[in-house]
Amino acid sequence: MAARTIVQDGRAKAYRPMAPAARRAALEAGLSAYAAGDFFLAHELLEPPWMGARDLPERELIQGVIKLAAAFVHDARSNPLGIEKNLRGARARLARALPAGRRLGVDVSALIGAIDERLAAPVRVGDPAILIERLPPRT
Repeated sequence: MAARTIVQDGRAKAYRPMAPAARRAALEAGLSAYAAGDFFLAHELLEPPWMGARDLPERELIQGVIKLAAAFVHDARSNPLGIEKNLRGARARLARALPAGRRLGVDVSALIGAIDERLAAPVRVGDPAILIERLPPRT
């Protein structure tokens, strides 16, 4: 199937339709890698279901988790500016993802609260990770 685009945040973003079962499996693999602390792998595994989702709140949820994973990659690289930028981006995405979070079994409100706690103080490398429970997606 040819690549297409979808408008997200007023910009054309990649949309590569993915069958629901394949998208659920890819999302589960990405969330599992995230929960295991393999943030680079989580980022890589979550891109296909993000690009394969047509539902905007679902796209925001997946992209929010991708940005959280990127924050921890920056943490491993001792880059506090990268941490803060990605945490703020994750928070903005997740704030638009509440309906998808309920549907996919991700506690988006808890993630936003954890991000807010982390951003309330100056961002430092090595702060505790914001982890999500490994919950199977439900769509």
